[in-house]
Amino acid sequence: MSAVNEVADRQIVRPSGLAEEVYRRIRADIMSLKLPPDTRVSVDSLARELGVSQTPIREALSMLEANGLVSKKHFTGYATAPRMDRAQLDELFEFRLLVEPHAARKAAEAMAESDIGSLASGEGAPSHDGFADMDTEFHKLIAQGGGNHLIADSLARLHIHVHIFRSCFRSEIAEEAVHEHDAVIKAIRARDGAAAESAMRRHIERSYGRLRDFIE
Repeated sequence: MSAVNEVADRQIVRPSGLAEEVYRRIRADIMSLKLPPDTRVSVDSLARELGVSQTPIREALSMLEANGLVSKKHFTGYATAPRMDRAQLDELFEFRLLVEPHAARKAAEAMAESDIGSLASGEGAPSHDGFADMDTEFHKLIAQGGGNHLIADSLARLHIHVHIFRSCFRSEIAEEAVHEHDAVIKAIRARDGAAAESAMRRHIERSYGRLRDFIE
């Protein structure tokens, strides 16, 4: 065996998907408020905590920046995004009201039966974080079921910010949201586009009402 081959055989190959795994870990810390809004993110500290080099940390932070969960500032490095203010919350729910009822109608008309079977209301979620993941997946599956992946990707990013906002004020799972999800699922299973659209609109309006009172 040549010296070159011997060195190559001894080199540690970086696992594929490492940056994605680091991304998921940091994202979970942000959603659980272990990394609160508007907090400096130390690359060195994360590298030591997760036992990886700085390269996958920086790659993960770039992915998080693309989703609006962190921002890179001159001289100070990365920081988590600030909590939404009232104007941002209003804009987010205005967008949701314009897009998601339509997506629910399309899902009722076109969603595959196997995907409908994957819809879960969030009942029985073990924690707020668990419900947040199920809620994000619920809305993403419906948007994808309507055949518009751009809407699905946009909503997935927006829902993260909704759950971070909710975590800042309350930790309990909204029982009302579970019932509202059930109504949407029932309409989609019945292939009733008008009912799905109406149920989704009602859910978003009530979600907005549950959150807006936390901001003066």
